[in-house]
Amino acid sequence: MTRFLPGIIAMAAIVAASNVLVQFTVGDWLTWGAFTYPIAFLVTDVMNRVYGAQAARRVVLAGFVAGVACSLVAAGLQATTLRIAVASGTAFLVAQMADVVVFDALRDGRWWRAPLASTLVGSALDTALFFGIAFSAVLPADANTGWANEAVPLLGQGPVGALWVSLALADWLVKLSLALLALVPFRMIVRNLLRGRAEC
Repeated sequence: MTRFLPGIIAMAAIVAASNVLVQFTVGDWLTWGAFTYPIAFLVTDVMNRVYGAQAARRVVLAGFVAGVACSLVAAGLQATTLRIAVASGTAFLVAQMADVVVFDALRDGRWWRAPLASTLVGSALDTALFFGIAFSAVLPADANTGWANEAVPLLGQGPVGALWVSLALADWLVKLSLALLALVPFRMIVRNLLRGRAEC
């Protein structure tokens, strides 16, 4: 279990940082949390490649616990609502566990295929679940979510739709970009960790 500790600490730190940074906007469509949260997929994939799917699941569960703790603190400070907290926890757990399954199924292919495919699937699930649960008009709005259904042009340019759809699309595009960029640190970290294990 101690060998998984760096992954657990990294995941908990990413989740905690993202929960804080989501409160600070970047332009009209993003928050700083959109740039830190996708690193969670990198951590999951590194753990999966080096230690296996079971280790990756443990790291995901640690991240989920950290996320629940952050949501409880935020709720106490009246910085979130139950609906947003449920959306965040559900999206994280489902998306990260899906990432583990897809990565494990593709682990024997080319080195980049498993991390790229699993992150793309996980990112799509994460975005759809979080924004759909947190802001969609399908569920009753509350004081902290009703604004998200304001009608605006898609990303300020396209057809008119709910504001949360533009927020979700922008978030997903960041995740796609970071999924590609994360292949470089993935390759480097995995090589170093596997080399270190071989030398032990």
